[in-house]
Amino acid sequence: MNVDVLVVGSGGGGLMAALTAATAGRRVLIAEKLATVGGSTALSGGALWIPDNPLMRAGGIADSFDDAWQYVHGLVGDTGPATSKERKEAFLEQGPEMVEFMLSHGIELTICRDYPDYYAARSGGRSGGRSIESPVFDGKRLGSDYERLTRRLLIPSLALRAQDLRGLSNGLRTWADIKTDLAILWRTVAGRFRGRVPLTMGAALVAQLWLAAHDRGVELRTEAPLQRLLTDDRGAVTGAVIGGPSGATEVRARDGVILATGGFSHNASMRSSYQPVSSTMWTSANPGDEGDGIKAGITVGAAVAQMAEAWWMPSAIPADGSPVMSAFERSKPGSIIVDASGERFVNEATSYMEVGQRMIERGANPCWMILDARNRRRYPLGSWPARWTPRRALRNGDIVRAPALTELAHRCGIDADGLERTVKRFNGFCIDGRDPDFGRGDDPYDRYYGDPRVRPNPSLGPINTAPFYAVALYAGDIGTNGGLLTDEHARVLREGGGPIEGLYATGNCTASVMGHAYPGAGATIAPSMVFGYIAARRATGQSRTAPRDS
Repeated sequence: MNVDVLVVGSGGGGLMAALTAATAGRRVLIAEKLATVGGSTALSGGALWIPDNPLMRAGGIADSFDDAWQYVHGLVGDTGPATSKERKEAFLEQGPEMVEFMLSHGIELTICRDYPDYYAARSGGRSGGRSIESPVFDGKRLGSDYERLTRRLLIPSLALRAQDLRGLSNGLRTWADIKTDLAILWRTVAGRFRGRVPLTMGAALVAQLWLAAHDRGVELRTEAPLQRLLTDDRGAVTGAVIGGPSGATEVRARDGVILATGGFSHNASMRSSYQPVSSTMWTSANPGDEGDGIKAGITVGAAVAQMAEAWWMPSAIPADGSPVMSAFERSKPGSIIVDASGERFVNEATSYMEVGQRMIERGANPCWMILDARNRRRYPLGSWPARWTPRRALRNGDIVRAPALTELAHRCGIDADGLERTVKRFNGFCIDGRDPDFGRGDDPYDRYYGDPRVRPNPSLGPINTAPFYAVALYAGDIGTNGGLLTDEHARVLREGGGPIEGLYATGNCTASVMGHAYPGAGATIAPSMVFGYIAARRATGQSRTAPRDS
């Protein structure tokens, strides 16, 4: 089989690469390992973190390349070739260009106006606007392809956007929260009344990308895993062998192969080799995330980097074994995280990736989130609404409840004296709203998921109302972020330097341009899509000569 561009993987990065190449008039084939389309992008919140994006400009929100550079470079640093000046510049410059491209091809996006960067108080940070997302999308527009879309079924019937999560997480605490809840309900009911099937967040983004790519003639094969890359006598990649229900197919790609296969979250052997502190049991990545692209690249001489890193997400592991991500609960008043000694070790409300990193550094895997009864009355916990703690969860040990902190500590294997000292000290911080130990609430993001009715710090509230609760948290993840080393043109680099001709890569099968940091909501999907866009433009001869000189 002959095509111009072969894209392996159908997440956000793969779909963007396919759409970009098809728009240039190329014949494009997507080979997807699973039976459904969308990869981990479809299971995600679906946000894209794009500084100085066109929606910010249209909405009057000030931003600039220089401010974005100051923020990203200050946060990410230069930890190696993956985070080089050239790669960071390419992302920041061509990200807004990619958004313009999406809008020009009928893909609808909305701005998360109030969603702050994860370190917004840092130089160049912003308190809103850099994260954008798809609006609610009618799944019926996909026709028969609706059944081929990867979907997370936790809240399948609600027309819920990423920017609605703050209001939903506060229950009915403020009129703004009530307004958000009513808006979600109205969008859901009105959509159903009109005969629509609401898709939201990552599934909505993937649906829009796939529809645009399909309309431009992109071919898709599902259940088509990558088996190996094809090379010529010079070592250039000329295509790949992909599997399928009817056997293997050799696909020749004139312009190049773009790998967008995801990381290795579900590959126990690779995790054991590169990340011995992690487990495939704790990941929320899609089940096809088994390192296929990384292994294929290594076989043809590709270099790898950042293999010990992941997009860490503290997660509870209930008795049924399905990870429950702790995204907003850590910011709520009346909660802390402690290790087995009963001591805090991190700003609980900061970026989930940083919390995971501190857990690993501390050897606190698991650690414990401690809550009091006031917290449980006011705020949701995972998929449980406020005030409701299932008896089955108590029986299974998914959550532990006790009338006193000392008993809670004993039941969880926590040092009781240490926990009591920590809670007493933390409660003292809540009086004037300052956390001198870890600075919880100092950054706008810390306060974003807090409770605005709690003052002076919406993220700090005492733990003093019995009964008390504890949930074990593990170093889960939403994907690994190390892999093939690529340059600013998304070309895969060889061991020792120099690109492998004909081979490009993006997303979690590459060493991320974000290095060991997580700048804001959508900082995984955005680079995947931007470098998918860059890869396709380079492969089809559309790319610019070089990023700007910063």
